[in-house]
Amino acid sequence: MLRCAALLFIFIVSLHALSDKEVLVRANGFMKTSNKSNQFRAYNDYKNLYLRALMNDDKKLKLSALKGIVNSGEKLHIDISQYSDELSSLNPKSVYKTPNSKANKTTHKNLKVKSTHKLKSIRWKKNRIVMSFDKKLRNNQINYFTLYDSKTKQYKYIFDIHASMLTRSQNLRKEGIDKIKLAQFNTTTLRLVIQNTYKLKISFKKDMKSLIVHIKNVKKSRYIVPKPRGITPKSVDKNKIIVIDAGHGGKDPGAVGYKRYREKIVVLKIAQELKKVLKSRGYKVYMTRDSDKFIKLRNRTHFANKKRADLFISIHANAVGKKIAKKVHGIECYFLAKSRSSRAKKVAASENRADLSDMGFYGKDTLLSTLNSHNIVAANKLAIDLQRGALGSLKKSFKNVKDAGVREGPFWVLVGAQMPAVLVEVGFITNPKEAKRLVNRKYQKAMALGLANGIERYFRNN
Repeated sequence: MLRCAALLFIFIVSLHALSDKEVLVRANGFMKTSNKSNQFRAYNDYKNLYLRALMNDDKKLKLSALKGIVNSGEKLHIDISQYSDELSSLNPKSVYKTPNSKANKTTHKNLKVKSTHKLKSIRWKKNRIVMSFDKKLRNNQINYFTLYDSKTKQYKYIFDIHASMLTRSQNLRKEGIDKIKLAQFNTTTLRLVIQNTYKLKISFKKDMKSLIVHIKNVKKSRYIVPKPRGITPKSVDKNKIIVIDAGHGGKDPGAVGYKRYREKIVVLKIAQELKKVLKSRGYKVYMTRDSDKFIKLRNRTHFANKKRADLFISIHANAVGKKIAKKVHGIECYFLAKSRSSRAKKVAASENRADLSDMGFYGKDTLLSTLNSHNIVAANKLAIDLQRGALGSLKKSFKNVKDAGVREGPFWVLVGAQMPAVLVEVGFITNPKEAKRLVNRKYQKAMALGLANGIERYFRNN
């Protein structure tokens, strides 16, 4: 108690070391410079004046201090919504200008009203971030500045756009850049932050309804693993190893479906796309096969164990008989377990036929009772996240994408994996509509993106 009282006394004495007028003149002087440090000093002076005004019940000083807090806070991109609301209530007709900045003219009314501009989409186009809006952008609608954080030793390139988002905050990814985040900073400001450990060359231009941010000097081969902070890091640990298994291959074509499309070719292309996405996000990725070759089922998980993988993802395409081929479609995810479902057993029988071991049915059934019991719960969670990710990605571009569910099944390709292992059925190659999608490059990329998102969701939640 005595310590708090002493600190309060020192604080009050320090406030009165200079007169109100002298502190206000000093703060205004700091605000006339373009130096960020001086602007921070001004912001602190204005806040001290605000406290002094509250203590002395000085309404005139309070009004001046609030104007200064809002002015400096806006320049420094600090959330000053509480102060701006109070200022509006004291002087609703007040209009102020940020010193030496015609582009940042603002009214207090505007601070409380949402922007009329909406962000429609954001995408990568080579080394450019393209942000598309629903209306033409004005010159004074974009504010760009850079900061350097000496503690984290990172450069921050910040774009504040007078607009709002139609979607939630999102993290964009680019190989060679530590972090890119887009979020609604406040009701009037959309903020894009590009964060990196080394300097980037960034330029931008306004093109009618689009803002195009060009990023140069990106070192593609370099990836900095984010250091976990605190007891439970929120960010995903990118130093994970993932083994992707493209089903079948070589002398084993897998299912042969509509127009003689072969499962082994389709799943290899999706697996290759998934590898690209995961590697671009910083993960270590290996494939059991990267070409059209035959690999025994038991050797696939043996390969994953040898690589000390954190996850094993086996990619397959489903199939049914011609009589029901047009009716049956959808995406499924399976994790290893003794299944009572006849549906799961039929799918597993189809995928297991390449297994050449001499173990009989009862021997295999007993093996399933003992192997991988410690990974069943984790694999179930992974299967749910993969299913959710795939469906979410595909439904953005394709209609009538069916969720065929997450199931347990006796798949031999998953037996022996010492890590959570899931088999993904990316669609029915026997269904005419779904088969056409499976050989479509856009569908393959969307599927890979969805699976990658599912993997990241799994790591984040577990």
